[in-house]
Amino acid sequence: MEAFKRSLIIISLLLTNLRSIASSPDNHRYDVGDHVPLFVNKVGPLNNPSETYQYYELPFCRPDPVIQKKESLGEVMSGDRLASALYKLNFRENKVAETLCHKKLEGDDVAKFRDAVSNDFYFQMYYDDLPFWGFVGKIEDYSWTLEDKSPKYFLFKHVQFDVLYNGNHVIEVHAIGDPNRVVDITEDVVIDVEFTYSVNWNTTPAAFDSRMDRYSRASSLPIHQKIHWFSFINSFITITLLIGLLALLFMRRLKNDLRTRFSTGDNEEDDKEVGWKYIHGDVFRYPRNKTLFCAVMGMGTQLLTLVCCLFLLVCLGILYPYNRGTICTALVILYSLTSVVAGYTTASFHCQIAETGWERSVLLAGIMYTGPLFVIGSILNVVAVSYGATAALPFGTIMVIILIYTFLTIPLLVLGGLIGYLFRSEFQSPCATKRYPREIPPLAWYRKTPCQMFLGGFLPFSAIVLELQHLYVSLWGYRIFTLPSILFFMFIVLILLTAILSVGLTYIQLSVEDHQWWWRSVLCGGSTSIFMFAYCIYFYARSSMSGLLQFSFVIGYNACMCYAFFLMLGTVGFRSSLMFVRYIYRAVKSE
Repeated sequence: MEAFKRSLIIISLLLTNLRSIASSPDNHRYDVGDHVPLFVNKVGPLNNPSETYQYYELPFCRPDPVIQKKESLGEVMSGDRLASALYKLNFRENKVAETLCHKKLEGDDVAKFRDAVSNDFYFQMYYDDLPFWGFVGKIEDYSWTLEDKSPKYFLFKHVQFDVLYNGNHVIEVHAIGDPNRVVDITEDVVIDVEFTYSVNWNTTPAAFDSRMDRYSRASSLPIHQKIHWFSFINSFITITLLIGLLALLFMRRLKNDLRTRFSTGDNEEDDKEVGWKYIHGDVFRYPRNKTLFCAVMGMGTQLLTLVCCLFLLVCLGILYPYNRGTICTALVILYSLTSVVAGYTTASFHCQIAETGWERSVLLAGIMYTGPLFVIGSILNVVAVSYGATAALPFGTIMVIILIYTFLTIPLLVLGGLIGYLFRSEFQSPCATKRYPREIPPLAWYRKTPCQMFLGGFLPFSAIVLELQHLYVSLWGYRIFTLPSILFFMFIVLILLTAILSVGLTYIQLSVEDHQWWWRSVLCGGSTSIFMFAYCIYFYARSSMSGLLQFSFVIGYNACMCYAFFLMLGTVGFRSSLMFVRYIYRAVKSE
């Protein structure tokens, strides 16, 4: 009998463990009556996505004590502040008018709620890792009546939760404030409020694997897909026209130039040469500020690598909409890991054009982007702290970022620099550089740098402006960008257009005997970012966003993003121009 009892105990323990394995929040499987994790996150005005506050900044019903959920680095950087809630939404348990709490709202509490309602505040929660939203209250305008022309403010005191499930999975959740159960908060008077909620469960045939798809439906409507296709066709036509123009105007003339005799001696026959052949002894003269130039090449190459890695993670499904904080975490980690690319590229290129000083170039590359980013981020953090917004990074998060940069980014940057120095090579120059630079003839205004930057930036910008609009809406709005393939294609289009225009503008510059093309190719290639930043200001002016906090975040972070594009596209502009210049001077030398 003792052995039989022990066997029963062991079997019951095994069954209990099997049930706990089959049903848990970790695998999102639940049995009837199981507790499903629900967290409140934040509140904020609908028109200002960056201006969010912790949920209990408003005097909602709150547990005692409030337990903050431990969050990842990316979640904190994204402004998530998940905390425990009084709502109890057990799996497949319907509830009707369940009392949440009785609360006495003082005058200050009423004023907070009224201010939230007047600014269209919403709240966000997470149920089984599914985000959902609801409004705090509503405004009714009685201006059409003769008795009272002022608006009335009402607070929702009842929330209806509608949950859909399939088998033992939660598929969908909604929160709706009942417009018939409200309390008038127009006046600053003491109010006793009973907050209630209801839970309604219904079945759905939707599969668990596709439960995140509904968050992207707004971005997959036919009208938006038509806009994406129009942007695709517009970019394709732009590339075709530019390639055709380059082939007809430049390549034909280039072939004619290559048929003519090329002189390499320093004698009187050099005076007969015209155009780009005339400056063969100066075209490979190294640029000024070589340390800065090499740092730009290194940082631009690193950022290009980082963007490609991000697109790869999206294609593999690792990064997807509403996977909390993964994008911010991926940016921090990938930036640190790809710093070895910046160190290697900077040191390798510096050793090609200079014998010493590669250490300074690598050091400059390490602070070229993180320096401005740290300054702008610090200013924005101070603004967010003054507002009490969740966009403010806690001290612990700042220290984690600094430690990652100190113990991961810098060592990898130095390691890349050492590898670049050890495996350095000579600069491939088809033509010898003369001892003294040739004087550049006076240039017309339309051949100078500002005009070339305008041409080099406006044409690529015009090809990507529609897709840029979608990107800004997803960054500073609530629409999810769910077509990463289109975005990646537009990025490739931007790279191709920048390369083509840089080659064409470099050829025009060399044709008028201007041999200072190194820095100008960088400026012309990166000038698209100037138009992107200008469009950001236009986007903000046309939007419903307002306030110092939102304005600071839009301008500040877009400035960082556009600066990154300047470095990337400037690198593309120089690399493509360098390949072209080497090709044409190698061709004439072989003749």
